[in-house]
Amino acid sequence: MAVESMRVIMKGKNLDITPALREYAQKKLSKLSKFFDEPREPLAEVVLGIERESHVAEITLQVGGLLIRGESKTPDMYASIDEATARIERQVRKYKTRFQRRNQGPGLGQLASDGGLAAAQNRQTESVPKVVRTKRFAIKPMSVEEAILQMELLGHDFFVFANAETEEANVVYRRRSGDYGLIEPHF
Repeated sequence: MAVESMRVIMKGKNLDITPALREYAQKKLSKLSKFFDEPREPLAEVVLGIERESHVAEITLQVGGLLIRGESKTPDMYASIDEATARIERQVRKYKTRFQRRNQGPGLGQLASDGGLAAAQNRQTESVPKVVRTKRFAIKPMSVEEAILQMELLGHDFFVFANAETEEANVVYRRRSGDYGLIEPHF
């Protein structure tokens, strides 16, 4: 994938983004394009800001239907960009190798050595995460404020509800900053 094919949107919070900072972030993000052979153009949203004497870099990378997020707070903005990009790269490597292992299965060399087929199957099932609990509940229409209150009363970090205004399923969640987020899916 060519470097020019990644769209980058940069925003500043309490910070003016200089051309040098923009160029540095784009250069770092372009190195991630080697992981994707998606026909659609990847989109990277970079939010750079200053919070309480820390330089914050929040990078959200969207490739097809996949969203990958990396965040970093350091005393130096360039170091924050480096660390956030490295976090995204680690996530991509982790999930890409997990996906490849799941699809390829054990090789012939693995089957022939160390206990054969049964041992290979046990190793494969141990590494695959599985759903261990399913929860069903009635969803009643409510406002976003009501959903946040309900989430707080339950002591959860997120809450699924039917938005009374839009009549759609939404999710409210607690962010690291202590504020709240709202997820409104589009179908």
